[in-house]
Amino acid sequence: MKVLIVSFYYEPEVGAAPSRITNLAKGLKASGMDVDVLTCLPNYPKGRIFDGYRGHFSVKEQVEGINVYRYWTYATVSKNPFKRVLAMTAFATSMWAFACRRKLIKEYDRIIVQSPPILVAASAILLFKKCFGKHTVLNISDLWPMSAVELGFMKAGSLAHKVMSRIERFMYRNADSVMGQSMEIVEHVLRMFPQKRTFLYRNLQPVVEVPSSAAAKMRSCPMKIVYAGLFGVAQDMLSLLKSVDFAALGVEMHLYGGGNQMNDILAYIKDGEKNIYYHGYLSKQEVNEELKKYDLSVIPLAASIHGAVPSKIFDLLPEGIPILFSGEGEGARIVREYGFGLVSAHGDYAALSRNIRAFVEMSDEEYAGYVNSCLEASCDTFSFDKQMGRFCEFIDK
Repeated sequence: MKVLIVSFYYEPEVGAAPSRITNLAKGLKASGMDVDVLTCLPNYPKGRIFDGYRGHFSVKEQVEGINVYRYWTYATVSKNPFKRVLAMTAFATSMWAFACRRKLIKEYDRIIVQSPPILVAASAILLFKKCFGKHTVLNISDLWPMSAVELGFMKAGSLAHKVMSRIERFMYRNADSVMGQSMEIVEHVLRMFPQKRTFLYRNLQPVVEVPSSAAAKMRSCPMKIVYAGLFGVAQDMLSLLKSVDFAALGVEMHLYGGGNQMNDILAYIKDGEKNIYYHGYLSKQEVNEELKKYDLSVIPLAASIHGAVPSKIFDLLPEGIPILFSGEGEGARIVREYGFGLVSAHGDYAALSRNIRAFVEMSDEEYAGYVNSCLEASCDTFSFDKQMGRFCEFIDK
């Protein structure tokens, strides 16, 4: 089977979105499928086209046996809604240059389209489903425009909301099947289109080597907490860092990544007296190696966003790193149900501080229990390989 994945994000970009799509592409390739990727020139999360790609409208390259077709976009990390829409519209338009490859497009058996951004996804469905009649699978990682309303970016009932809602229905109606990264997403689609074929596809992390036991993991002194990912409005790490006194708790907080809160965070920690350390922007492979150094992770979710399950949960499981979850929703339920860590409500930084202290003071045996829960789940309930096997059967039908 020959598959084309259409996504706004792909490696060498880092973060949940590019990681999800890169793992999907590599997993399908490892399962014996012929995989191509249509994406934009890499720019996320820095907001500028990466060195080596700047100055080009399109670039074709092969990455680990996967043909990657990249097209220009307007790169930005601006909080300005107009600029963010412009970035999405730019790639939603430039991708149509790929239509010139008519002979290649006819070879594809399946087109997997990533949403959001929904403008990009809708453009891809219009191109490949409506114009070329290809079998299309919609991959939903966040529910838009619902998430935009919940985050305060958009007002319910506004003109923008009505337009986005019509685009959302257009995508669901025309996709041959839908994959969602949470049960809430799957249920949302089925409420709108009860007969639609769906698949729960979580953003799981491939396990390169069999995880070691908790006995091999010793806690640092002081304990080291890590956050690696996007520093944006949906995470609101700035408020968390300002509200938790890591020095008083006797722990260190280590940060990796970038985003539109990064400059404010760097200004806040520049005095070097808060036990908060920023290590810059690393590749996915480098981040995975760095994670091994840490005892705990923090996962913030700034609002109760319907359908959102932070992918960092599944990134951390193979490393056996217990989780401090700050938020509500399906992600919080997963952390509680499977014993991956401790949960506090978003904004309740006193409760988060108590959870940090609980990990500092708990016995080695209790800490090892959390570590083992993470390691065991990465090989069973949340196994990437097992999920990929089920998904290959799903798209083959």
